[in-house]
Amino acid sequence: MAAPESALLALGIGIALSAACGFRIMIPLVAISLGARAGELHLASDFSWMASDLALGIFLVGMIGEICAYYIPAVDNFLDTIASPAALIAGTIVTASMIQDMSPMLRWTLAVIAGGGAAGLVQAKTVVVRALSTLTTGGLGNPVVASGELAGAATVSALAIFVPGLAIFGAVCLLVATGFALRWAWKKLRSSRSAALVADNTQDTRVT
Repeated sequence: MAAPESALLALGIGIALSAACGFRIMIPLVAISLGARAGELHLASDFSWMASDLALGIFLVGMIGEICAYYIPAVDNFLDTIASPAALIAGTIVTASMIQDMSPMLRWTLAVIAGGGAAGLVQAKTVVVRALSTLTTGGLGNPVVASGELAGAATVSALAIFVPGLAIFGAVCLLVATGFALRWAWKKLRSSRSAALVADNTQDTRVT
């Protein structure tokens, strides 16, 4: 059995990389493959394939395609509909790949809840930010959003390999901030809808 601190560190690294999947799905996968090949990351035995030449090649091609696609107008918003469920799956896999010497049920439960949850939360924020950018700038601000997401995915992924403690701390801060931001956005949306309903009712009353 792995030492408790080692298991917690592996779980923390997995969550940090999963959070990065919420920005870009393929960048953390490339980071895992490169990190494992360099001996900086230790994968669970059933995920050793992620360090293979074939897997790295597929991840690299996918990463380049994903990065380029998010700079194409209209395509970026369409990709969000695909990326949302894909991020959940990727986050789950990424976290599971980091956990060793743990019962399969506990391992996958943690992977789904912690890894999938982290990826899904960050992905939800990117969808909201891109939608707001599209609405307020007509899509002109979307490349800036895409660049920020790219930088976030690359930074968190690199830190998870070389400075895991900082990556875990940063991921926790990111997830907490994202949760508050989404809560604020939801409240604003509800208040806007309520105001619109009141305005419509008032107008209907005047017409009557």
